[in-house]
Amino acid sequence: MTSLGSTIVLKLLVDHPVDDLESGVYSHRIGDLWLVGGSSNSGGAVLAHYFQPKALEVLSARIDPSRPTELDYYPLLKKGERFPVSDAERAPKLTPRPVDDAVFLQGMLEAMSAIEADGYARLARLSGCKLRSLRSVGGGARNPAWTRLRAARIAAPFLRP
Repeated sequence: MTSLGSTIVLKLLVDHPVDDLESGVYSHRIGDLWLVGGSSNSGGAVLAHYFQPKALEVLSARIDPSRPTELDYYPLLKKGERFPVSDAERAPKLTPRPVDDAVFLQGMLEAMSAIEADGYARLARLSGCKLRSLRSVGGGARNPAWTRLRAARIAAPFLRP
């Protein structure tokens, strides 16, 4: 499960606890199973810093996921990341900024999609459990362009929660 709110939160349901401070991974018991996960500092709060909700909707409709921006962003509001690698010194990277705001937004969404994919890869390595399907919640889950960008990076079916 991915929660696309002010931050990006990932959870993987497994049969044993996994905790790894180096990558910001923690576990919560749920019945006989465990929710293993992590929370990135990237997410909707970064998007909201740059765009009003209506602008996000309009710009997202202009995104063409089949044409990558090749921008090398790491969207954070300030220094520091928790997951998929815990790094208090990780700096935001949102340059160069294209003239076209739709391209700028797409670059951020591509980077956030990469963070999510890297997070699930890390959870799979640490837990020994492969992601079999994905459900998404939160405001970002309603963004079709972001969903297409995420689906291009994550090799699992996206299901309705």
